[in-house]
Amino acid sequence: MPLDPTKKSEVIKEYATSEGDTGSAEVQIAVMHARIQQITEHLKTNKKDFHSRQGLLKLVGKRRRLEGYLRNKDIEKYRELIARLGIREVRPR
Repeated sequence: MPLDPTKKSEVIKEYATSEGDTGSAEVQIAVMHARIQQITEHLKTNKKDFHSRQGLLKLVGKRRRLEGYLRNKDIEKYRELIARLGIREVRPR
């Protein structure tokens, strides 16, 4: 289930580092976080939807990898982003 285009554009506008920025790690993590929240709400009402659950787990893994990349690249931006999104910090392996 894709993210609503208006919601996606709002998230992109909020987390973009410059005008027209849609591909930075910060924006990608924020968009994935919005999708994760949407799928989580869907799974609260549809408990037996195992295909969506599998997609959710893949999305969480992809977001974690991007968070690790951002953490290695710029720790200050990473800490600011996770504070804004309200997610836990990824422990490096």
